[in-house]
Amino acid sequence: MNNQLYLHPLFTVRSELLSPDEQVSLSYQRAKLVMQTYRLTAQDIQFCTPRFWALICDPILSLDIAMFTILAAHIGLAIGTLSCHLKARPDLRPLVQRLLRFETVGLYLLTERGHGLDSFNIETTATKTPDGYILHTPREEAAKFMPASTPKFNIPKVALVMARLIVEGEDRGCRFFVVPICNEKEMFHGVQSTRLPTRSGTGPLDFSITTFNQVHLPPTALVASDISNISKPARPLEAWWNEIWRIQLGTMAVPAPWITAIKSVAFIGGRYSMRRCILGKNNDPVPIITFRTQQWPVAHATAVGMVMANWFPTAVQEAMANSDHRLRHAMSVVIKTTNDGKGVIIAEGDVLTLCIRLFSELLQGHFELPLPDPSESLLAHHAASILQENHDLFLSLNCEHRSDSFNFLILPQSEKVVEAIGHALAYSAAVKSGLPKPILDVYESAIIRQDPAWYSEQGSLTRMEQRVREDAAISSFMVHLDDFLDQLDVENYVSAPIVSDHAWKSYLEGLTTYSGNAVPSVERLQAVL
Repeated sequence: MNNQLYLHPLFTVRSELLSPDEQVSLSYQRAKLVMQTYRLTAQDIQFCTPRFWALICDPILSLDIAMFTILAAHIGLAIGTLSCHLKARPDLRPLVQRLLRFETVGLYLLTERGHGLDSFNIETTATKTPDGYILHTPREEAAKFMPASTPKFNIPKVALVMARLIVEGEDRGCRFFVVPICNEKEMFHGVQSTRLPTRSGTGPLDFSITTFNQVHLPPTALVASDISNISKPARPLEAWWNEIWRIQLGTMAVPAPWITAIKSVAFIGGRYSMRRCILGKNNDPVPIITFRTQQWPVAHATAVGMVMANWFPTAVQEAMANSDHRLRHAMSVVIKTTNDGKGVIIAEGDVLTLCIRLFSELLQGHFELPLPDPSESLLAHHAASILQENHDLFLSLNCEHRSDSFNFLILPQSEKVVEAIGHALAYSAAVKSGLPKPILDVYESAIIRQDPAWYSEQGSLTRMEQRVREDAAISSFMVHLDDFLDQLDVENYVSAPIVSDHAWKSYLEGLTTYSGNAVPSVERLQAVL
């Protein structure tokens, strides 16, 4: 969708020159603009249509991760969870329509401060009464952690809150409830939001700790197609996973902006390195891109950006087409792990925890992932080999997956193996798509760097051969550097002023400059000296 959002005034403003609260307000305005631009329907979100993925993959989202955080929860989790109940629950349609128009922001309150990723054991309760439910936070550790629930930015908010359904003193498992959080000006009665400090190195958002004090909810607050069914599930854990079914799709979606981000990093670093010079022999200017130490990170980022941009839509399409929900979730984990950016390492499930679960299931033979043939490439050989290596170790230990031996020897390999699987799949897709050989070679060299011992032991590449192979890859890449940077197709989304002298000078003119006519006294100057 060629929407040219990057030309809109909301995206041309220099957000780094704004105060933290002004930046947060801007992120909410941008999120509303994106929603209005794409005009998704509930069906688009429920069934993850191409229009849904077009929004998720829009490069504009990489320009404001706070905005993306708002949209990821609002669209993927809140509207997504409600969408599958609309046929049986027409009373939910007005709320969903307000959410689709971004007249109300949807939150997803699952995680609790004292439980983190162990969300199956949350403590927030929703106790059945004759006229509905009483939602309550029993202690500080049960407070909902992170989602932005403050009323500070002039927009109503409503949350899907997961709580333990208590009926006549019996715990009947975890269910979601629709809970109004705030209007444009203040919190609703019984709901409290404690704003967390801004995290360093990120776009600010009004992340909060949210608690509930005896909040009355109507019977229709229960998120279910049949609100009269409040029986205890036969398999509580399976029922819980069914409740949070949108998480697996979120796991697949959250890496999307990082692909544009890594391409932008490559573009900025490449263009800057081509124009930034130092004085060499005879005081002649030498661009810093001539140094191998500068060429490698630029080549590496460019290759990763191009390979991941090629693989991501294909991987998503294959995952969505899979009727086995286990394989779909497995591919979601592989995609997120391979595209991991530290800003989303815990979003929609912590990467390491997700890898531990997937790796354990693979070793126990619960299912198999469709991997490239080991003979196809070094990366495919590597992935198959280390997966088999750990499978053989598991069998030799003669233990079960919750034993100390499994914990100590096998679990630490989880993320490494899952990521290797992702790289093998991404490389295979890149070859089939006909990406340029220099890009393939640099990408391959980058992955070899992650496990040089295996490639020496099993891949028949000595350390020196690996170094020579990498050198040849970068040399072939550098011949086409200018073209490859253009092929990243991110220039319209890059606002970093260091990419050109003209951009820097224009940026400098917009900064606050201080000057004056004060004259230091002689005595004070001497004292300073």
